[in-house]
Amino acid sequence: MQLTKDQVAKFQKLGINSVIELALHVPHSYEDYRLHASLIAQKAQLIDATVESVYKAPNSIQITFFAHNLGHTVQGVLFRPKPYMLHQFQVGARDYYYGVIDCKQGHCSMSMPKKITQIGKITPKYKTALRNDVMQRLVASLVTRENLLHVKLPEDIVQLLLQLHFPTDEILNRNELSEKYLRALKYTELFAYMQLLAGKRRYFQSLSSGAKAYKPWSKILPFTLTDEQLAAIEDIHKDMKKDVAAKRMVVGDVGSGKTMVILAAAYMNMPNRSLLMAPTTILANQLFEEAQKYLPKLKIMLVTNKTKKTDLDEYDFIIGTHALLFRELPQASLIMVDEQHRFGTKQRNMLEKLVVEQERKPHFIQFSATPIPRTQAMIESAHIDVSLITTTPFTKDIDSKVIHKNDFQELLLHVKAEIVKNNQVLLVYPLVQESEAFDYQSIEEARGYWEKNFDNVYVTHGKDKDKEQVLLDFREKGDILIATTVVEVGISLPRLSTVVIVGAERLGLSTLHQLRGRVSRTGLKGYCYLYTNKSKSERLDEFIHTKSGFDIANLDLKFRKSGDLLKGLVQSGSQFQWVDFAEDEAIVAEVKKDLQTFSEPVL
Repeated sequence: MQLTKDQVAKFQKLGINSVIELALHVPHSYEDYRLHASLIAQKAQLIDATVESVYKAPNSIQITFFAHNLGHTVQGVLFRPKPYMLHQFQVGARDYYYGVIDCKQGHCSMSMPKKITQIGKITPKYKTALRNDVMQRLVASLVTRENLLHVKLPEDIVQLLLQLHFPTDEILNRNELSEKYLRALKYTELFAYMQLLAGKRRYFQSLSSGAKAYKPWSKILPFTLTDEQLAAIEDIHKDMKKDVAAKRMVVGDVGSGKTMVILAAAYMNMPNRSLLMAPTTILANQLFEEAQKYLPKLKIMLVTNKTKKTDLDEYDFIIGTHALLFRELPQASLIMVDEQHRFGTKQRNMLEKLVVEQERKPHFIQFSATPIPRTQAMIESAHIDVSLITTTPFTKDIDSKVIHKNDFQELLLHVKAEIVKNNQVLLVYPLVQESEAFDYQSIEEARGYWEKNFDNVYVTHGKDKDKEQVLLDFREKGDILIATTVVEVGISLPRLSTVVIVGAERLGLSTLHQLRGRVSRTGLKGYCYLYTNKSKSERLDEFIHTKSGFDIANLDLKFRKSGDLLKGLVQSGSQFQWVDFAEDEAIVAEVKKDLQTFSEPVL
């Protein structure tokens, strides 16, 4: 369907791109411009009236009407009238007027009557950047059954949308939208957005289309992979067998075993080359060590800023930091990015471009340790395939507790007892330096106390150039680490048993969960203390009883608007008007299923 220049200009004024989006601009109210032979209580109505007299008072105009349809005299009153209003009421003239009529003891009055020319129907009223009559004409010309069915909206949804724009008495007599209309709007909003995402997805021929069987490899591992790890590996196995370049995101909770999925992908890609980019040297090192342990037959290379420039052609699996972006890279048919949110889109695209061959592209898999609500995963799957790992290989035993100032002595005893057991403690402070706007100590204010009363105290923060070395030194020799949320992702600290988060109510629940996930990585008994000056916090109270990162993500939805969650997914400013991600998972699933019935592009 081709829009005219005038319609395109109106779409731009409304800030929309499609007929579906126009259909979502539903009227905020309706006015009934049909004649009725009796009074309608407490609602505006139309009268067919002759003006019998007009009296101009200092701050009002009083008009006497004879309403032919009601067979009754009605007194009209205009308060603080504009000069042009007087011309609408000529004695002896018979016209149509609209307003709320109130009758007491046989005397009827109409407050603020307005002259109406379009009569005989229920008229929708829109709150948009366009004048109401212009909007009505635009909707009448474009929001048609034919156009809405053409964009693949289901018949029942189309019917309900049309009823909202071209109303009947059922709509008029309701004070609020009924469940069926609300559901239709939610469905349409999700359908429009997910269809837009699907339209942006581009398909390329892959550099390779083969996948080695992973089961023989998984069976010789010294542990058993979880069902969800195996499901994610199976997803990737199917991706690799296609001649379409894969685009997949694997989302797993802290400690869910994403590393083994990464290694399985590199194994399945043999004899083709794989490339993995990690956000820090520590993480790259850890992944390199794991790869050497579990992929002994592969030639593996680690690339960091300190690695000398050598020919990488002879290696099967290249693991590195962003230093990879500044190297001559050999062709690789699989690219993986760990902790993908810590790299910009530009960096991820650069990596892909370094190994492409004309129009053919590598399979691309990104990994994230920030669990997302299932609703978001389903929406994202319109433009990228998503695998979720919601379980962990072993259950962590972590006690979580909200603490206050009067619990400090008890906390000190706990810290001392853990150090005696050769365990480590992490103290997370909200700021590096003192701030008057903050009612919590900063790292600089607090460190003196801990350094005076304890040995082997290490301090680091986000702007610390040596933070990676500090973390490595702490892992080997430290008792207490004082830090900001810099430790949220990254280094494995096997002896860490306790985390204390100061000003916990200021952090998002997912950040708190990431920090809690640093402890008890090797089966140690773990403790998470949330220190707050607030006497009561419903968020923190719910958090301490919630263990799964995916449940935490849903809890986060409960305490904040969905729009915040979708920053980066949804373009800035375009929040969902009707959809509530905490409540509407079933509708998202339905839209996803319906969209999947359309045929996939064939190369």
